[in-house]
Amino acid sequence: MTEAEFNERADAALARIETTVDRDADGAECNRSGNVLEIEFDNGQKIIVNRHDINREIWVAARAGGFHFAWREEQWKSQRDDSELFSKLTMLFAEQGENLHF
Repeated sequence: MTEAEFNERADAALARIETTVDRDADGAECNRSGNVLEIEFDNGQKIIVNRHDINREIWVAARAGGFHFAWREEQWKSQRDDSELFSKLTMLFAEQGENLHF
């Protein structure tokens, strides 16, 4: 994947996450600073999602751990457990009591 392709896909993923949280989350707020999304829940927990340009990955940090997602098979797939980015976020949000589907 070229740098331009990575940038386009990663930006689209971050925009999708931000839009979904802003539109559908009752107990979470999303703040974006450049290539970093910080999602804070009413209980004080956070999920951080960012572009990691050097590795061409999207990184997610949550209470459940850290996850690195690379573009494979037309999806953002975890390097750790082969999960898909948006499915993993749905699960991480559910752990915080948010029924959100990306």
